[in-house]
Amino acid sequence: MPLPENGELLADRYELAEVIGSGGMAVVHRAWDTRLRRPVAVKLFAASADLDNARRFDNEVRTLAGLSHPGLVSVYDAGVWAGTSFVVLRLVDGPTLRNRMADGPLPVGEVRSTGAAVAEALAHVHARGVVHRDVKPSNILLDDDGTPYLADFGLAHSVGSTRLTRTGLIVGTAAYLAPEQVRGAEVDSAADVYALGLVLLECLTGRCEYTGSDVETIVSRLHRSPVIPEHLPADLVRLLTLMTSQSPGDRPTARHCAEALRAEQPTAVSAIPQPPRRRALIASAAGLLGVIGIGCALASGPTAPVSDSPDAAKPAVVQQVSPIVSTPEATEAQAQLVAISTTPPAADQPTHDVAEEPAQAPVQEQRPAPEQAAGPGPGQPHGPGKDDKPTPPGQVRKGKP
Repeated sequence: MPLPENGELLADRYELAEVIGSGGMAVVHRAWDTRLRRPVAVKLFAASADLDNARRFDNEVRTLAGLSHPGLVSVYDAGVWAGTSFVVLRLVDGPTLRNRMADGPLPVGEVRSTGAAVAEALAHVHARGVVHRDVKPSNILLDDDGTPYLADFGLAHSVGSTRLTRTGLIVGTAAYLAPEQVRGAEVDSAADVYALGLVLLECLTGRCEYTGSDVETIVSRLHRSPVIPEHLPADLVRLLTLMTSQSPGDRPTARHCAEALRAEQPTAVSAIPQPPRRRALIASAAGLLGVIGIGCALASGPTAPVSDSPDAAKPAVVQQVSPIVSTPEATEAQAQLVAISTTPPAADQPTHDVAEEPAQAPVQEQRPAPEQAAGPGPGQPHGPGKDDKPTPPGQVRKGKP
């Protein structure tokens, strides 16, 4: 039995209308439920898709059926018709967040409310042991009032469950992958927080942080951290910095993100718990002054294109991030690395100015010391005589007979 055309009934119940969305393994139709007489969205699974995609489709249905939250797209029905699997979802009649950003950056207040709503939905998902793994603007639907809904759980993964993808295969959208996803490490809820941080940053700046080919986009997050504009409110700068931290353990939970974004007082973001390592760094800020200078030099200096440096893709580049301040030896090694990678050729540097300053300082401090310490000696009631004048450079002082 062939699939129904527009205007015909699917499963003797759903009247399909125009296509409102499509992806690699499914197409979404606007539809009408003739029994309950309400608009719905019907997602049809592509019959030509492979077994992995079939499992993902089934995974999405089962995952959504086990979740119930106002910020998630509800599942109404699921089944198979004419050999094609389908799922009936709540119809969110509005644009995606991607469409909303088409005209440029969004107001800070709107970003706060949208981010808080999505973070609350993620907190509910994470509390039930599920990781979305594909948080991005096109998977956040907006209704007529601008209320966001998190959609598309085709790549969702239950923590501790069997993988649906082959080991070493990266799943997700390249521009929003967390560093641990790129490295092929085990992924948990922190990966969703990282992706949401990039989404909110994109809402505020109007541009995607990591662009280029899939390979360049994936590797770039290992090469540099996101650039967060300093003109944004201080609490947002701090929150986005934590959310997009290289280390998953440094990121706040989705619940903490929602609380920080909804807080009336911007300083409430400081309530997000920090790992002990960060508190230790703050306490010993004086000892880390040199390291901070190195970090500033890296952040402000030009970044080499990823495609120009094959070594940039090596995990060793990222491994230097966490131990950079662990020991004096590590700090010295990092300083040498920066000197090698960022220092211009010697001929282009005014190295003589830098080299002379440290050598002159001790001489200026030592000259007056003997004069202040020694008083008038016998036979010299008025202090040193003319023979005690300093010898001009290049001359040999003659001793008295």
